[in-house]
Amino acid sequence: MPKTKVYEPEFKKKIVQLYLEEGRTIKSLNEEYQSGDGTVRKWVRAFREECETNPDLNDTKNLYEENRKLRRELEKKEIAFLKKAAAFFAKEID
Repeated sequence: MPKTKVYEPEFKKKIVQLYLEEGRTIKSLNEEYQSGDGTVRKWVRAFREECETNPDLNDTKNLYEENRKLRRELEKKEIAFLKKAAAFFAKEID
């Protein structure tokens, strides 16, 4: 029978924060921290459920999600800028 790992609450909170705030994927977190396939997903779900009952955590969750949204928007703008720069320099070479 395989042993199950016991994770500290601070560690779980850190992983959930990486997922929600920084936009890391569940797959990358599982690979980096050698956790099981559904482990991070379960922690995120538990955090969201806890946020529904605790208004203080709900504010934290909203901040994480807003930060994640802004990071995605910034990434899209950076990609668009790099495409325009690449097109400009490609035109100069010709």
